[in-house]
Amino acid sequence: MAEAPSPPPQPLPFENETVKVCTTFPPRVNSVGIWENPTSPLEIFRYSLPLLEIEMLVVFFVTRLIYFILKPLGVTLFASQMFAGMMLGPAVLGRVHDKMFTKELGIGIMDTAATFGFGMFLFVMGVKMDFKMAFRTTRRATVIVCLLSELKIVNSELGRLALSSASISDFSSLFLIYITSLVKLWVESPASMVQHVVIMLLFIVVVFWGFRQSMFWMIKVTPEGRPIKGAHIVIIMMLALWCGIFTHWHNESPLLGIFLFGCAVPDGPPLGSALVEKFECFVNGAFLAIYVTTRTMRVDPIATVSDPIARKFSIIFPILTFLAKFIFCFVASFWKLMPLRDSLAFALIMCSKGVVELAYFSSFRDNQMVSNETFSVLVLFILVKATIIPILVKYLYDPISRKYIGYQTRNLMYLKPNAELRILACIHRPEHVQALIDVLDITYPTKESPNFVYALHLIQLTGRASPVFIAHHENPTVDSFENIVAFNHYQQNNWGLVKVNAFTAISPPKLMHEDIFNMVLENHISFILVPFHRKWCIEGYFEAENNVIRNLNRNVLDQVPCSIGILVDRRRKLSSSRLSSYFVGMLFIGGKDDREALTLANRMARHPRVKLTVIHLCSEKDHGNVKDWDAMLDAEILKGIKLIEVGNIKYMGQVSNNGMQTATTIRSLVDDFDLMIVGRRYGVDSVQTKGLTEWSEFPELGVIGDILSSPDLDTRASVLVVQQHVGRH
Repeated sequence: MAEAPSPPPQPLPFENETVKVCTTFPPRVNSVGIWENPTSPLEIFRYSLPLLEIEMLVVFFVTRLIYFILKPLGVTLFASQMFAGMMLGPAVLGRVHDKMFTKELGIGIMDTAATFGFGMFLFVMGVKMDFKMAFRTTRRATVIVCLLSELKIVNSELGRLALSSASISDFSSLFLIYITSLVKLWVESPASMVQHVVIMLLFIVVVFWGFRQSMFWMIKVTPEGRPIKGAHIVIIMMLALWCGIFTHWHNESPLLGIFLFGCAVPDGPPLGSALVEKFECFVNGAFLAIYVTTRTMRVDPIATVSDPIARKFSIIFPILTFLAKFIFCFVASFWKLMPLRDSLAFALIMCSKGVVELAYFSSFRDNQMVSNETFSVLVLFILVKATIIPILVKYLYDPISRKYIGYQTRNLMYLKPNAELRILACIHRPEHVQALIDVLDITYPTKESPNFVYALHLIQLTGRASPVFIAHHENPTVDSFENIVAFNHYQQNNWGLVKVNAFTAISPPKLMHEDIFNMVLENHISFILVPFHRKWCIEGYFEAENNVIRNLNRNVLDQVPCSIGILVDRRRKLSSSRLSSYFVGMLFIGGKDDREALTLANRMARHPRVKLTVIHLCSEKDHGNVKDWDAMLDAEILKGIKLIEVGNIKYMGQVSNNGMQTATTIRSLVDDFDLMIVGRRYGVDSVQTKGLTEWSEFPELGVIGDILSSPDLDTRASVLVVQQHVGRH
């Protein structure tokens, strides 16, 4: 009698299907190209590597296409990646998905690549963390990092508060989860639990003491200003992978080991910044998109409606947890007198966990802690939050616009004669300090009209996750020590006439201007002094340039709520002798920027060492004619200069009927001065500058400032380009 056939395999718990997978040995990884089988070119996709490449290309293309379409609506990149996963999943593509992401090759390899990519993401996030500031408002959490960055509020007060609160919340959650797992292990085997705890403690000691000390040695043997060796980068990456393997061997997630090792890497330059610069773009741009997309592909919308009882629980549970956290965060912040709109925005941000929350739920599904139906509902709920919350936060919270409310325009022209002059001096590099102090010194503070200087050291955020703002009278730092000492000496040399407050802001380059705006609005600054992006050597020719500084200057010029001056330091230093004279030339054509520049020059002329010459360039056509209100203001301010033309102030009239004559006049006069002051006059047409705009290299300096700062002009005279601000753009 024939033996009865064996019954089909029973499904695994939580209704996961048992899948029979056939694997070819040796594995088919690399194909020889489409000519391997000319009759069937698609044969190459039966090899794992070409299939992985085409899958990654499809994921990247669909993600970027959706983001391009939805970005104007306020949808973030993370939400776009989840939408891409829904579109590429079996619920939408059906059989096309099964053929492209085959169970034999595609899904397994993509999942492996996605998990590796997410591990690299956690490693980079660990490298960027600064544990010295773990519970300060500058501490950054990886759960809300994408949201705050895309909304461009990471530098704001609310952003810093959210980062700090999220950090405490996440560390508490991780601790409770780990304690829960230990309790479960204790119930099964107390000896195994003790052994596990001892091994993990030893692992942490090795990582944070042994490996971290070896990385400090790598930094020590790296010459100052030189990049870290490539061999050291390779060693660090191998150690990161080893840590992941170690924790996996001891029944912990490999992601935990990689993340902890990343936290042990010293943040900032040269090591932390080098790792971030090498891997962040590729990890965030490619691997993270693959991880989010592949995890969202697992969502089965049909399964969410198959079981009414499970559906009710799956829907009610995330809603209740969301409401509980939202209400708690809102009440706590509002109770502490935070404004209503800020409290609502803060509560929404705290409820947006992003990719880490998705990783949690994916891990629960992989470990069969939740069913496929529950997982689908939870991921859909994440998608809803990731879509709606950024739009609501952007509507509720605008840190810059709010500070403009009631703000009075401040510039030099409308300061009262005996009012204090509040100046914000921005520093990027040590060589900027003395040049800025030299200019501040000749503004001639007095007891009746003192200088209140805010020195802001701007540092580009590299190798760290959190933006940092430091008030040095509260928390001095080594990085800004030279700048603090120099400005302290400036204050001591002008005791009773100058008050200095020094600060450091470590920010992403695209958000540096917001730190400047916050300083201006909070401290009622009248004048900002920033350095030019080109560095001049002592011989007089330009040595290097920094596009980060240039982009910052342009952002400030476009949006700054007060007057600003860009200082082009061409290395002619002030004489240390108090008896020597300092010659200042002010080139006046007309307009609000020139009037502001002349006001500053006139203030400098009160200094006994300053000899000011005002060079008025006027055309024969306009000579003596006052046509409009702007021309009347020009004539009025020049009349004041002509009337007091005594001692250290000299007025000089020059006729110029075109740009060529103006350029010739500038070249003939510039060597007579140590400092030339001009108005920016951007976008203002005049006879005197006709034909020069086409040759202008740096629009941020204006036409005249561009000529004076040109390498073709053989001079040691520094240049100060002034722009007046009379209202917000």
